[in-house]
Amino acid sequence: MDNIRIAEMFNRMARLLEFKGENQFKTRAYTNAARTIKGLDEELQVLHKEAKIEDIPGVGKILKGKIVEMLETGTFESYEKIVEEVPPGIIEIMNIPGIGPKKARLFYEKLGVESVDELKKAAKDHRIRRLPRMGEKQEEKILRSIIRLEEDKDQGRHPLALGMEIAEEIKDELSSCPHIKKVTIAGSLRRKRDTVGDIDLIAISEEPEKAVAFFTNMKNVEEVLESGISEASVLYPENFRVDIRMVRKDDFGSMMQHFTGSKEHNIHLRELALSKGYRLNEYGFTNEGTGNLIPCDQEKSIYEFLGLDHLPPEIREDRGEIEASLRGHLPQLIEKEDIKGDLHVHSNWSDGINTIEELAEAAIQRGYEYIAITDHSQSTVVANGLSEKRLLEHIDAVERINDKCDDISILSGSECDIKTNGKLDYSNDILERLDIVIVAVHAGLEQSRRKMTGRIVSALENEYVDIVAHPTGRKFGKRPPYDVDIETIISVAKDNDKVLEINSSPWRLDLNDINAKKAKENGVMLAINTDTHAIDHFDNIIFGIDVARRAWIEPSDVINTMNLKQLCSRFGISK
Repeated sequence: MDNIRIAEMFNRMARLLEFKGENQFKTRAYTNAARTIKGLDEELQVLHKEAKIEDIPGVGKILKGKIVEMLETGTFESYEKIVEEVPPGIIEIMNIPGIGPKKARLFYEKLGVESVDELKKAAKDHRIRRLPRMGEKQEEKILRSIIRLEEDKDQGRHPLALGMEIAEEIKDELSSCPHIKKVTIAGSLRRKRDTVGDIDLIAISEEPEKAVAFFTNMKNVEEVLESGISEASVLYPENFRVDIRMVRKDDFGSMMQHFTGSKEHNIHLRELALSKGYRLNEYGFTNEGTGNLIPCDQEKSIYEFLGLDHLPPEIREDRGEIEASLRGHLPQLIEKEDIKGDLHVHSNWSDGINTIEELAEAAIQRGYEYIAITDHSQSTVVANGLSEKRLLEHIDAVERINDKCDDISILSGSECDIKTNGKLDYSNDILERLDIVIVAVHAGLEQSRRKMTGRIVSALENEYVDIVAHPTGRKFGKRPPYDVDIETIISVAKDNDKVLEINSSPWRLDLNDINAKKAKENGVMLAINTDTHAIDHFDNIIFGIDVARRAWIEPSDVINTMNLKQLCSRFGISK
């Protein structure tokens, strides 16, 4: 149980309590505790070992006890009790965008709805519109949301960050095995796909049977699915299937290339090999005429043999990378070190955990030249959004703190809501006073494609807007992208010289690689931001970099690879 899982369990508890009609103070205690836990710098497991759970600020004694219970057992008693009392389909219903605990309770009590399928049927039968505060439009929105969820379901896949966390944990444990010389990550995880299925590992071992036995007996293995002389598959927590292959040192390079994939990329390589008179598989090249095998202990040897540059794993998707290499036109992909600052950061003025000073110090430690403090606007009440009066005070506070900082420049900004009618949450007179204006959609996610697209287009055409944050609104495990014409958004962004964001939050990664590549190809600048709400979120920048590399993004395509002087010139900031 890490911090994110504990926070999510508290959030689920709050929603279940609200569904059952418990008082708001009890439900709010859980949601506030979840927010605090997500913002902690240290893992709760560490605090528990050091007997410091009591030191967590803003969390009551009873909930601290439940944290300890979760750390020790994986759950807590009152949660298990309420889960037994609520029909299992209710949680799925509450995960539908636009439906919270109160609506779920209304459908349950008035219509007897206990599952998403039953809710969908109720909508098709026009029974929802007859309920209090519903109506025809609400019913249509609910039906659209259900259909979008059904279309977006990607069974058996997990967010990249979670896959990396577990893979690294397994690698650390395998490093203590005396029968394994080296273990590396392969598959879609190595290609840094935004979601991953199985975890694929390749290990060098001269004693594969002993290495396999060590692997299948790791401490967190829940079930051994398959086990052979040189390979095995196990089920790991979070429903991850983990596959490992033990290989000889001479075969390591070809095995890594083959099992990294993608399938389409490998097919193209095999076709290229055949054109040169060789068959390529996981063991290397076989001469078609003589039958002689040429093993490859290094992955780069395969590409060199075929007359290619060593292609970065992130772009091995057969999207033109082989042709680009043959022509000598491979992109110089962006690196983490290219990033000069973060333009989407939240402080404790809205729903962040840290002060502006603390955020500035953390950014200095990461070598940044600048950050923009972009707290939420007034319509996002749940995130303690700033009224116009508070925003003016916020601008003054940023200026005062900036005057004290010699090692970094702090830019005043806002993550300003695009309201359902396309208008912005602040007047232009207010927006004009900010250094950076980020706009985003946070409500009305169930709008039609035409309305949602027009809403964002309207914001892009505002002269004071600089960046559109998380442009399709998706959140892994919570909601699919809203229905928007992304090609139109990219085109309008280009016409108005606006920037689109790759949001590095592990639960968003939005824009995705496909849309980010479209933006690049259309000449639209990108920003890779973290949407930081706590200091350690700054480190999520690596996930945004992963998305960008998959999209063939180079440093010159990204606005926050500019130094401070260049950035200020680009956005018309006087510093």
